Amino acid sequence: MKHPQQHPDLDQMKLTEVMAALSDPIRVGLVRLLSDGVERGWGELRAPVAKSTLSHHLRVLRNAGITRTREEGTRCFVTLRRADFDTRFPHLMDAVLDAAGSEDVGHHVGLASAEKLSGVRAGEEVNA
Repeated sequence: MKHPQQHPDLDQMKLTEVMAALSDPIRVGLVRLLSDGVERGWGELRAPVAKSTLSHHLRVLRNAGITRTREEGTRCFVTLRRADFDTRFPHLMDAVLDAAGSEDVGHHVGLASAEKLSGVRAGEEVNA
């Protein structure tokens, strides 16, 4: 059974929750990856953690209002809420991405290789 996704409205986004969400290198890596504006299927994402832990990190980012999750059948997709974020906290995302880039925070988060995704629709789970 799917649970409805909770995305805070713009005025409900709290700085302390956003900063707490961005305090983990895996979550910063996910934000860096999603900063290209491309919606990604959860099955495309790779991090050096268990799938359940990756799901937890994605939920923390969503609950803070940093990302938006969309369900399509059994697949889930995630995107960065960049426009909303920049409206609520001007220049903060730029500062986070610049600092993360210069300090190489979250470099271990990436996308599944093309071979692993071949034959699998984006958003579906891929066995590692």
